[in-house]
Amino acid sequence: MHLIQDENGNVAGHGHEHTHDHEHCHEHSHKCGQSCDSCEEKDHRKETAALLTYMLQHNESHAHELDQMADNLKKLGMDDAAKQISEGVSDFQKGNMRLSLALTLVKEQLKEA
Repeated sequence: MHLIQDENGNVAGHGHEHTHDHEHCHEHSHKCGQSCDSCEEKDHRKETAALLTYMLQHNESHAHELDQMADNLKKLGMDDAAKQISEGVSDFQKGNMRLSLALTLVKEQLKEA
């Protein structure tokens, strides 16, 4: 995955079409050109906050799309499938609430630093 940043350095998207390869999750680049031990922890917190913000928005978008899918299935008379998707969206939204709380905690620590 390649993060795409806007002109202000905010994460605006990522360069793939919904294929998620999570082997790279712990990789990051170093602007200082050195190892993790020599970079400032604060820089990694900002990267993490930006990525978490993007991922939360991305997940919320998917939840909305799945809600629409459930509505469409219900209109087609596929009530059981619609119900399963709706319940999945509910679970998804619970996860998003936890991500939102984590993001709030990260942002609070950034303010303190």
